[in-house]
Amino acid sequence: MPINFGTDGWRAVISDTFTFHNLRLVSQAIADAVASEGWINGTQLENKPDLRKVVVGFDTRFLSDRYAKEAARVLAANGFSVLLCQSDAPTPVVSYAVRHLNAIAGIMITASHNAPRYNGIKLKACYGGSASPDQCRKVEVYLNDNEEQGRGPNLMDFDIARAEGLISRFNPIPDYYQHLRTLIDFNVIAENPQYIVVDSMYGSGRGVIKGILEGTGCEVYEIRGEMNPGFGGVHPEPIAIYLKALSGAIINGKGTLGLATDGDADRIGAMDERGVFVDPHRIMALAIRYLVEKKGLTGAIVRTVSTTRMIDRLAKRYGLPLYETPVGFNHIADYMLNEPVLIGGEESGGISFLGHIPEGDGVLMGLLITEMVAESGGSLSELVDDLLKDVGPADYARTDLRLKHPVAKQKMVERLKSDAPASIGGEAVVEVVALDGVKYILADDSWLLIRPSGTEPVLRVYAEGRSPEMVKALLHYGEEVAEKFQ
Repeated sequence: MPINFGTDGWRAVISDTFTFHNLRLVSQAIADAVASEGWINGTQLENKPDLRKVVVGFDTRFLSDRYAKEAARVLAANGFSVLLCQSDAPTPVVSYAVRHLNAIAGIMITASHNAPRYNGIKLKACYGGSASPDQCRKVEVYLNDNEEQGRGPNLMDFDIARAEGLISRFNPIPDYYQHLRTLIDFNVIAENPQYIVVDSMYGSGRGVIKGILEGTGCEVYEIRGEMNPGFGGVHPEPIAIYLKALSGAIINGKGTLGLATDGDADRIGAMDERGVFVDPHRIMALAIRYLVEKKGLTGAIVRTVSTTRMIDRLAKRYGLPLYETPVGFNHIADYMLNEPVLIGGEESGGISFLGHIPEGDGVLMGLLITEMVAESGGSLSELVDDLLKDVGPADYARTDLRLKHPVAKQKMVERLKSDAPASIGGEAVVEVVALDGVKYILADDSWLLIRPSGTEPVLRVYAEGRSPEMVKALLHYGEEVAEKFQ
């Protein structure tokens, strides 16, 4: 059975591997794992969770609502009390509900930013973040054991489960809004209301930012907020190439600040008043300055290996501990669960900060951007220009290079380490980091990261330089590396 349940759950093509049958099998394995001894061992908890309560949510993808009902039926048949969202909701909203309602776990039906043909399951732990690797391994063990024993899923009629109180529908948004009001200063926003274009990219973030900003005086114009499981033919990922509609709306006078969330709204992208994309590197660096200087907050800073070193320069200035992790928010979450983290984020746009759940949240970060711009009295482009004068310059680019043949990831990493260049683009290579792929750090703080994919013949190449010319030189070196492995 071609189902791999990894640290970010399971994703597959709808009607190919992601079928109702396989979904029920995975749901049964989750039910078995959650009910097993040791499910919450080592987990940092404020309160003991209700061992029989599970939250189930879903996004706007094709059949997501139906898949969520099937997962709920399996859980109910295993004796769990299931809280099923009454409509599509963002992943961070569902994750917050897991923690707020003291549930033992949560299931989110979503394939996040993946292409429309995919769907998936994200498994949430009681603390409101992704399940740990050990918890995910438990699911895989039960999945394999159940298959070997020929054991099918327990299944209960949906209406009977509702009548017996084992499944109940609920709206997770009001409690989430109340929580956000403890993190975002809506008075600051109300004192300088913004003209905002929100691009929900047809995802489950639709209406959420607009809803909480009602009453602040902000004029919010939402695009791509209707139900469209095909996502208009694009990946629902908030990066420049897929945000032409947002840029067009701003250029046509619909707003002076653009906010974009991905398919399940755990990632953020932004645009300034000119319709120019502002990437998560700059968003995170701006947020650090604001949280420290304007809100007086402190704590560790955690970033993935592929995220800007402007963050490092800010951490040094403020005397804050800095941690670098492999790619994936689950690595950031590990720190958030064990010590006060001011902010944690990754280059893909998953960012969270102090006081929130250990999970990326596009809605939260969209609101923080709004607060930052309102407080400044200026524009997002002015904030970015000031940031780059302060801790820049920093230009960034990423490309994926396809190889003709698969190459063993560890073998490639070892070769990239041993063949490290003395210099790139005229700058000496002063450090080689092999945390996730291989990262060459240059004397001027420029860097090149080469990450072999573990599942396909692809080299992911990330580059940050002090000039566009340096970025080109770094990417060119990455292309030369790819040629060596063809």
